[in-house]
Order: sequence, then C-alpha cells, then structure tokens
Amino acid sequence: MSMMTVRDLEQVQTAFTEAGLDYQMELENGKISIIGLSDIVSSEISSRLIAFLFAWINPRRWGRVFDSAGGFIMPDTNLKAPDVSFVRASRLLQSPRYFGELVPDLVVEIKSQSDKIKLIAAKILKFIELGAVVGILIDPDEETVTIYRSIGEPTVLENGEILTIPELFPGWELPVTELWPPIFTEEETQI
Repeated sequence: MSMMTVRDLEQVQTAFTEAGLDYQMELENGKISIIGLSDIVSSEISSRLIAFLFAWINPRRWGRVFDSAGGFIMPDTNLKAPDVSFVRASRLLQSPRYFGELVPDLVVEIKSQSDKIKLIAAKILKFIELGAVVGILIDPDEETVTIYRSIGEPTVLENGEILTIPELFPGWELPVTELWPPIFTEEETQI
C-alpha cells in the first residue's frame, strides 16, 4: 500500500463530507487515522483551558489559540491536531484558510477515557522534537498536568500547584484545580 499524503487526506475528507460524515483525521507516517470523539470531561477541560489562555493572550495580541479541529502539517509531513495549541503572533501573522504549516509553540493533549498515557506522551515528545516550545499532558483521571520541554525532565503538577508557561506567557498563572470541571450543588442550580 502506498503512503498517503495530506492531499490524499483532503480527498478522503471531501468524500466523507459529501456522504454527510464528519470525521476528524490525522496523518502519521503515510497512514490516515480517524480520531474518535472525546468524553465530555476531556472536552470541558479543553474548553476551560482555551478560555483561560484566550483571556490572557488575546488582549496582549501574543498569538493564536486553536482547538482540536485545528490541523498542522509538521516538517515530517504528518498532519496533527493537538487538543489545544498556541502559535505566537510573530510566527503566524494571519491564519490561512488551510492547515497550519508549522509546529505550534504550545501543544496540549488531554487524556480521554480510552487513551493510553504512553501514546499521548510519545505524541507530545514528537511535537517537542519537531520544534514545539512546550507540551502539556493533562490527565483528568489522576488530576495531574505534566509539562514537557526540550531540556530537562517533565514536570508533574497536582492540585494545589500553579501552572505557568513563562517562556510563552510571562505572568500567566493558572491553579491546576481550575482545569477540572466543577461539581454544582442543587442550591447553585436554582434559578
């Protein structure tokens, strides 16, 4: 079987769309992978993180934040879509109406119920190897946040600790507990 390209993936996406199907796909080493849906806890964590980042980044015009639908063509020709990503403004003056053809500065992967930590960590390390400045793995099951950089060992944060990314967002701080979906009391739900 021949190696698939980004153009081949686009043709598959077009065929799916014409058939009324909407699948998110990635391309890795010439093979197309269909990405399954996330559980809603993982989705909510992604939304929360995007909101916190956007609220800090947008007024400062530091760059662009993307969700899991934003695909990036990597230097190794793979097409990847991190759960959350950020690209500095100096590297992406205007978003193209296409995939990003660069490695994001920040990549975040959020473990869903069926994910394996080792595979997610390997994906993040590949992003770092290709040029990402920071990679983050969020594990809702363990309530941990693991930060990867090109130099040094990963740093694991737990509840009670503060997530910072000074190399990309000087001054930004987020308590790890703010990532987890809240549990509402009955009193709070009374309108």
